[in-house]
Amino acid sequence: MISLRSAGALALCGFAFAQQTTFRVDVSLVRVLATVKDSAGRLIGTLEKGDFQIFDNGAPQQVAIFERRTEQPLVVSLLIDNSGSTAKDLKYELESVNRFLRALFAEGNPKDALALYSFNYEVRKLTHFTRNHATLERALHGLKSEAGTSLYDAIWLASEELENRDGRKVILVVTDGGDTTSTKDFHAALKAAQLADAVIYSILVMPITNDAGRNIGGEHALTTLGQRTGGRVFAPSLGAGVDKAFTDILKELRTQYLLGYYPKNVPLTSDPFHKLEIKAPDDLRVSARNGYYGETETSSVPKRR
Repeated sequence: MISLRSAGALALCGFAFAQQTTFRVDVSLVRVLATVKDSAGRLIGTLEKGDFQIFDNGAPQQVAIFERRTEQPLVVSLLIDNSGSTAKDLKYELESVNRFLRALFAEGNPKDALALYSFNYEVRKLTHFTRNHATLERALHGLKSEAGTSLYDAIWLASEELENRDGRKVILVVTDGGDTTSTKDFHAALKAAQLADAVIYSILVMPITNDAGRNIGGEHALTTLGQRTGGRVFAPSLGAGVDKAFTDILKELRTQYLLGYYPKNVPLTSDPFHKLEIKAPDDLRVSARNGYYGETETSSVPKRR
């Protein structure tokens, strides 16, 4: 990469440009998955390339790649909370998970795949990425509730394993709330998901619905993870409510736009996190990741994006 600062120094034989802003001028493609809704919350899947505006660290960018209802395969990491507090409801949650798996593989890209994890005081990877429903169902049947909730460790591990995979990467968490036993913290989990370019959806099944007993901090953490990666949180009741949450997530995933751009004239700072803003016309709301880790003004090696 050649910055304006280094190019100017070469051209003018050492003249100091210490006060100039450094810009990125030659980098690889940045991909962004986006979901668009109107003011009533209805999914909008009919926009064109020219309807989107992208800003990278405030600098407008040109959309180079555009796919409506993209057919890029889904690569899903499904994280099941089997901590002690889920014991009473786990059976019903797993029934909904099983119905979701059938719907996921019944339509869509034949290359869609899912890996299954469980987490309590430890994180266990139950299956590798597969679309074999029988394999996934067997793994679900073996789950039992035990103490501890290592939510952030589970997100961190799933993100690490998603990072080098191709496709639309999704982390789907089914949990009843906060974290109690992770070695990783919220920030490490979020950074890992952003480095993996993974969207986080959470289905928050709350055994306690009154404010005095709820884990409000855990709920806020899940909400922030969703907002900053382009996903969101659902808080359904058991049974039909969980089924509807899974159905709504599938609808969003099937209505995603894929946007890609080559960053140009992006102001570089000492912060490696580049802030992204995606806009659509009128009062439409865009859900997309809020940034990615790239270069700084002192770096010449592209980071993972």
